[in-house]
Amino acid sequence: MASSLSNKVVIVTGGSSGIGKALAEDALGRGAKVAVCGRNLEKLKSSFAQNEHLLCFQADVSREEDCKAFVQAVAQKWGGVDVLINNAGISMRALFEDADLKVIRELMDINFWGAVYCSKFALPYIMKNKGVIAGISSIAGYRGLPGRTGYSASKFAMQGFLEALRTEMLHTGVHVMWVSPGFTSSNIRNVARTADGTSQAETPLDEGKLMSSEECASIVLDGVENRKRTVVMTGQGKLAVWLNKLLPSFADKMVYKHFLKEPDSPLTKYER
Repeated sequence: MASSLSNKVVIVTGGSSGIGKALAEDALGRGAKVAVCGRNLEKLKSSFAQNEHLLCFQADVSREEDCKAFVQAVAQKWGGVDVLINNAGISMRALFEDADLKVIRELMDINFWGAVYCSKFALPYIMKNKGVIAGISSIAGYRGLPGRTGYSASKFAMQGFLEALRTEMLHTGVHVMWVSPGFTSSNIRNVARTADGTSQAETPLDEGKLMSSEECASIVLDGVENRKRTVVMTGQGKLAVWLNKLLPSFADKMVYKHFLKEPDSPLTKYER
């Protein structure tokens, strides 16, 4: 059966690696015309085989003018936008006590403002085509995670923004949704910010035990095609969301214990 994304124009932010790259490749496989952006254009282009249905564009989503130029370039090339997937994002791993405020600001600029900027400029086209705006969120958007205050704040903000937008768009034919992957094999943890804003470089997780970016991307695009309200991936993720709703104090303790056990956990500072 033909995909409903066939011949649709799909924008994916943060397409150089990980989930973003997998989303772009999967959408191309479903017959879509795909536009991806990244801060490093050479890296972005080298991530994909040449394809007439692919547009690579240099953009930093934390910059309003870059987001506007990206959406305008897509509309100029293909006449509009049907689907926007706000995927670009970075993470962090540091106690709030130790984190430089510039780290929190950078996460908000990319994870939250990047989604706001791109949604703002794509919205007129998506309204015309009764399309979809989606955000790649996280369990951190439902449940604050220790050592990740800026990341959690940015994902809570994204989800609040998208929920309000979805309600505004209720009778327009535009669908607004977000997807919360569990721990997925991607580059986001390797470039996660430490307390001083430098990249973490090494992930504390066993990447071999995580969901692949390709599997994650397939679930996201299935959700987009079926216009799901929200998608929470993995049993662990669903359990965390429900525990936080039903037993919030218990969830505090369980989440603390979980992150205390990770290699080189910053929480060990409070255990001495």
